Amino acid sequence: MNRTCRIQPLGHPVQVLLWSAAIVAWALARNAAGDEPRFVDHSLLIAPEYPCTWPSHPFPRFGIIHSRTIGPESAYNIDTLLIDGNTGTQLDVPPHSVARPELKREKSGPLGLAYTDKIEPWQFGGEACVVDVRDLLDQAPKGASPLVRPEHVARFEQQHRPVRFGDVVLFRSDYSDKYYRPLPEGRRFIADVLDRKAPGYPDPDPDCMEFLGQRGVLNLGTDSASMGPLPDLAEPTHYAGLKYGMIWTEGATNLGELPATGAFYCLLGPKHEGGPYGEGRAFSIVGGDLPRRLIESCKNKRAIDLSPTLSPKLPLTHPGIGTGEHRQTYLKVDFLYSEYLDMWHHGHLMDAMAGTHLVPPSFALPADDGFIPYAPEVRGWLEEYEKTYGKRGVSRLTTEQVPIHWTCGEARVIDVRPLVGSTKQSHWPASPEITVEHVQAYEKTAGALRQGDVVIFRTGHIDRYLRPSPADAGLWLEPLQGKAEGWPAPGPDVIVYLKDKGIRCIASDAPDLGGVDPRRALMTYWALGSREMVGVEFLANVDKIPPTGGYFLFAAVKVRDCHGGPGRAIVLW
Repeated sequence: MNRTCRIQPLGHPVQVLLWSAAIVAWALARNAAGDEPRFVDHSLLIAPEYPCTWPSHPFPRFGIIHSRTIGPESAYNIDTLLIDGNTGTQLDVPPHSVARPELKREKSGPLGLAYTDKIEPWQFGGEACVVDVRDLLDQAPKGASPLVRPEHVARFEQQHRPVRFGDVVLFRSDYSDKYYRPLPEGRRFIADVLDRKAPGYPDPDPDCMEFLGQRGVLNLGTDSASMGPLPDLAEPTHYAGLKYGMIWTEGATNLGELPATGAFYCLLGPKHEGGPYGEGRAFSIVGGDLPRRLIESCKNKRAIDLSPTLSPKLPLTHPGIGTGEHRQTYLKVDFLYSEYLDMWHHGHLMDAMAGTHLVPPSFALPADDGFIPYAPEVRGWLEEYEKTYGKRGVSRLTTEQVPIHWTCGEARVIDVRPLVGSTKQSHWPASPEITVEHVQAYEKTAGALRQGDVVIFRTGHIDRYLRPSPADAGLWLEPLQGKAEGWPAPGPDVIVYLKDKGIRCIASDAPDLGGVDPRRALMTYWALGSREMVGVEFLANVDKIPPTGGYFLFAAVKVRDCHGGPGRAIVLW
């Protein structure tokens, strides 16, 4: 806001002192505000009417199916996704171009096994070095890409500093900002280039990749649709970088929000087994001390991966209570075979809450105050809930609208494993309930929870029971069927308490935050949603998080109108 300030003559010394004090206070307030970290989203919106997938045959089109909506058959909004790793803002890893070592081909090597589920989490982040190549935008013939060459990086280095290990070199052309639009206008993003109706997107050539590889840079990004220049340098450029073990972001956006250096940049995405690429969520943090802290963590390889691998062999989605109540299982969908790599390009058909995922408020809340024809049993639960906790509330807050800073913060791990074994078998199916007293006991020893912290309940359930078939019944089925105790889960009273403490995000290394009692689970989710809180479920390795100094990062894939959201969680320390 611009304001005109008219200065009056100062006479008495007291007036001078008061005026000086006011100026000092104003300056300190401005400096303090500048020290607050700011999160910047660099991800393209994924929706059917956007050019979010590679348009060539036989790449699959993105699809979202609202499998269940809140009503007589379901108390929740449940979605199914058909999504390919080349969708929206995405991650490439070495096996995209490096063949497996046993194939003994010219481009074979150990990095041919570095799939999305094998990349170490420290490599996903680093210091953003924004190389400005806006002068190249549209400066090429139709169907061809303007080339980013080593001299463009050298120009950046002359203006700022040499690039190095720990940096994320980002090529800013503003291509996606300008051309990522709903179809048919959005054909200009990829399709018109492939059809030679428009100039291509700016991209580095193989020499530029060699230059960066020799500098030790292992993470790149571009706001172009791909890191591969058209028409004939896509594969040479990919291999030139990926052979060094690089990973990179394709389809970033909003890079103009970043300073040339100093911001923390990160791309997180679902941990698909054997994935040569994957859909992801890119973001950065600008301002204050937090970026430098996270950059140093990545540079020193201090990172913990909290997401289990997504595999069709594992029980990653809710099997339901009763026949026909299961959610979409996680399936690998092969669509294009690469003979050289001896590998199928593939996408996935899966529940939007497969593996590590987001729980937005709209998961359990209807969109408006209209009459909801709940099943009679659920109507009774709602009446009971509202007598104790107030109105259930409504929400249209789907995954793409949840700010990324809601799901990031200081990691506060509350060990609730002593609750395991505390229920009576005669009461099963039942989950031990995490109460306010458990949280307060933690605070007495570890310090009070603070606004912006991420509370993580350590149950040990995923680490103990996530196993491939036929040894998979202990995770979901036996607890839901009353053959084993359920996992510890917070009740609605804990949600209310944590909201009062300024907590926005609650996470767990259990299959979900609700537990196996459907009545109590629904009340927990109503309490979360009604207070505009979010959950992150299905974590692993929580025991690796240090008691202090860990920073939790989670981001869900930016799918419009999604009531869940697959993603990946890490901790930097």
